Amino acid sequence: MAKYSIKEIYYTLQGEGAHTGRPAIFLRFAGCNLWSGREEDRSDAICQFCDTEFVGTDGPEGGKYTAEELAQKVNNLWPKEATHKYVVCTGGEPLLQLDAPLIEALHQYHFTIAIETNGTISLPKGIDWVCVSPKANTEIVVRSGNELKLVVRQAGIDPSDFTAWSFDHFYLQPMDGPQIREHTQWASQYCLDHPQWKLSVQTHKILGIR
Repeated sequence: MAKYSIKEIYYTLQGEGAHTGRPAIFLRFAGCNLWSGREEDRSDAICQFCDTEFVGTDGPEGGKYTAEELAQKVNNLWPKEATHKYVVCTGGEPLLQLDAPLIEALHQYHFTIAIETNGTISLPKGIDWVCVSPKANTEIVVRSGNELKLVVRQAGIDPSDFTAWSFDHFYLQPMDGPQIREHTQWASQYCLDHPQWKLSVQTHKILGIR
């Protein structure tokens, strides 16, 4: 029976985008198709600004799980008797592993399933909320969904490239790092000049939570 490689699973508040502040289980899959996750490979990677640890299965609740085992683990981390169950499948790139059996297993526990993806791999059916975060120099095949979240300022990519795509929400998220202030100022002004776009701030970092 196939097993999923999971870096970590934890309960927190969503820190970004349209669901900022919403309680959620974060289900982080190991592996990505745009970077190995190892620092020695970063300079040669397609995506060079990732700030997430997704290598291996050694994080909190990490490991290898069948679909039922994983869905049960996610459910056990949700507050008992609480409704509005919400799980965010992220990575790395979750679509390297997320598939119909796991989607079905999570739905059986009444979870709303969200995904955060780079958009280079086609979506399986059944995902309830789709957030695409495009990266420069990639072929993006997921061009519709609920939320497009563009990290700026990436070299070689421009918000104007995406305005005709079919998303409910368009977000600019300032790239973290030494130039965060400049990136935030640029993104804020761009949103003011182009009201189709909204500003997404990484509130979990401001609050000091995961």
